[in-house]
Order: sequence, then structure tokens, then C-alpha cells
Amino acid sequence: MGQIVEFPVNGHVGRGYLAVPESGAGPGVLVIQEWWGLVPHIEQVCDRFAEAGFVALAPDLFDGTTTTEPDEAGKLMMALNLDRAALELRGGIDHLRSLPAVTSDGVGVVGFCMGGGLALVVACREPDAVVACAPFYGVIPWEHAAPDYSRLRAPVRGQYASEDGFASPDLVRALERELVDERGVDAVLRIHEGVDHAFFNDHRPEVYDARAAEAAWDDTVGFFRATIR
Repeated sequence: MGQIVEFPVNGHVGRGYLAVPESGAGPGVLVIQEWWGLVPHIEQVCDRFAEAGFVALAPDLFDGTTTTEPDEAGKLMMALNLDRAALELRGGIDHLRSLPAVTSDGVGVVGFCMGGGLALVVACREPDAVVACAPFYGVIPWEHAAPDYSRLRAPVRGQYASEDGFASPDLVRALERELVDERGVDAVLRIHEGVDHAFFNDHRPEVYDARAAEAAWDDTVGFFRATIR
């Protein structure tokens, strides 16, 4: 359904996977990869958003590098320059908004693991463009990389796991309190019981949970349909 496309990013060329619905048009969604890279799972997530009526773009933050090895994925993530990644994501947002197929002025952002953390980062850095933010078990592992939540205007609907050792329930609840009580953000961070980090990734049978994944997907699609204009 989708295809690899190129788009301008701060003086150089970025690339990503773009999926457009059969209708030929729809609201824009930026999909942000896990630490594995732009792998088939992320491309299939874009395809699913297209099937649901959205135009979805996943920028390739690792310049074509992918891996299935956690140690290598961790190295790729820690080597990622946050400011450069934010520019890549802004380039992706600008590209989405420039497409005749995109019917919305603003875009939604959704990300997984590393991408979930980056979804929050880009929503804070691009408050005029991002109108909905949906982090899945988002983690922000880089030092001094906490988003400036005072700039966050988009509502947030997050999907997290009760057995997650990275984004633990205590951390999730603390983040929700900060967003809602301290920043006045419309934020709901759902913790799915009895599942682990990456429960949405159906390419990883050791952690995938079909029931939780379906519930998280339905929440996110409904959220985007209600907010992206």
C-alpha cells in the first residue's frame, strides 16, 4: 500500500514510508519508529492507519539501518542526536502538511517505545502543527532530553503496560499528574494490565498481546478521528 518517499530536512534529504488511503485523502499522522529502525512492523502500522482513512508517514531516523538485536538497537538509539531527530520529524510533519492528500491542517503523532518518547518531544517542539499525541510505552532515555511540557497544547492519549520495566506504572502516573495537574494538558495515559513493554508489536510474539493491542489501536484511531482537523 505504501512507498518510500523523500522530503527536505534542514538542507538535506530525509526519507520515510508513506501510506495513503484508497480514497486518496485523509488527515495526516506522523508515525515514529521504535529503536529497531524503520522495520516492516512500522510500515504495516502506516498501512493500518491508511486503511483507517489517514495519510501516514514514518520518517527513517536511522538512515536505512535496521536491526533485530537489542544490543545493536540500544546503540542506535543512544547514538541518535535528539536535535537532529527533531528536525527530521519536523521535516516529516512539513511534508505531510504539504501533500494534497492531507486534508487536515494539523497532524497527529504516534510513536512506539523510543518513538513514543519522541512523540512527546515533537508535540512540545511543534505545538502549532501537532494537534494530537499518542505515545505507546514511550521512553526518553537521553540525558537532559525531557520535553518542555509548558509548550504542549495537543491532547495526549497514551498506551502503557503494567509489567513494563522501562516506562513503569509509577513513572506513567507521575507523568500523567505532571501533564494534567501542573500543565493543564488534556492527558489520559492508559495502563493495560498484565502486559509488557511492546505489547502492540505483533512481530514480537514473546510480548505481543492481541487483546491489549486491539484496545490500544481502537483508542488511538478514535482519538485521532476526533482531534485531527
